[in-house]
Amino acid sequence: MARKPTARSEFVMFDVFYVDGSQRSNRKVDAALLGGLDGDEPAKAAIEEQDRLISEKSGMPPLEIKTLKRSGK
Repeated sequence: MARKPTARSEFVMFDVFYVDGSQRSNRKVDAALLGGLDGDEPAKAAIEEQDRLISEKSGMPPLEIKTLKRSGK
């Protein structure tokens, strides 16, 4: 019996540079958020949300993002 095709979610990977000089690589952002007139700007909000959730679990304050760039570029 044939399987139903599953919805594929595409991700774009980003390298994140923080104000304190630290860096995190290969942060996933849903590709559906990107493109259009805003380009990669929505990725910053998505990564800030990820950082907020991580900081709640770790008990440490989130770091301020300085810049983002797509991984591998």
